Amino acid sequence: MSETETMPAAFLGHGNPMNALDDNRYTQAWRAFGRSVPRPRAILMISAHWYTNATAVTAMPRPRTIHDFYGFPQELFDVQYPAPGAPDVAEQVADVVKPTWVGQDVDSWGIDHGAWSVLLHAFPDASIPVIQLSLNASKDFDHHLELGRKLAPLRRQGVLIIGSGNIVHNLRTVDFAQSDSGYDWARRFDDRAREVLEADPTGVAALDGDPDFRRAVPTPDHYLPLLYIAGLADARPLDLLVDGHVAGSISMSAYTLGLDRDLASSVGDEPAADLPEGFPVLDSNL
Repeated sequence: MSETETMPAAFLGHGNPMNALDDNRYTQAWRAFGRSVPRPRAILMISAHWYTNATAVTAMPRPRTIHDFYGFPQELFDVQYPAPGAPDVAEQVADVVKPTWVGQDVDSWGIDHGAWSVLLHAFPDASIPVIQLSLNASKDFDHHLELGRKLAPLRRQGVLIIGSGNIVHNLRTVDFAQSDSGYDWARRFDDRAREVLEADPTGVAALDGDPDFRRAVPTPDHYLPLLYIAGLADARPLDLLVDGHVAGSISMSAYTLGLDRDLASSVGDEPAADLPEGFPVLDSNL
């Protein structure tokens, strides 16, 4: 792509790791997205699962595949996503977000399941270099939104930026009987987020005042990747790629920036993968 073109970006609701092995309307959407973007020079993943006490970017030449979960079948632990790293792009990330300090991680993290569960479908040959940016748990929503804005120059340099999380993610209230639906409060919050994302995306940083926010976002980790894509969009609306809910309290909504608005028409209607039998769920009064 030329210097005058801008690489698209996306927020993908990844949900259950078993989606990595399944064929459903969400994985079909991820595949449609991967087919629709120009081939990136590299992919910058902002995954809910690298939630730590610092801002860092993976800078190793060969990032490992991380299986950061438990209670799932062995076939999921056998998955490998052997994409190369991109230390040069990691340096660019650190440069464009100055004066925010970004550590260069050469031996700690890798590609976690928030990243590879969607990349397996979007870019199955694992030939495009992948780096991950951590989520700094000590920073507020506005910080993450502004960091997303600062990443914008990378898109003009052929870097595809993907946020991977879930707008609604409350494992404490999972209901296995609702395999393809959501609680009223989960649907309300998801609908409210959609209104904002399709009008003025940066407004999602202020949704913590919504009456359903506490149940929809009991912890910020899965919500924060959305703020980066909202920051990239600034005032430009995001386009819904696919939506839906699983197990009552997990939203699978996905949005794109800078892609054809008709992309969603290629998505089927199969529900998401079921959580494995015996999956550990915590009791909660939420």
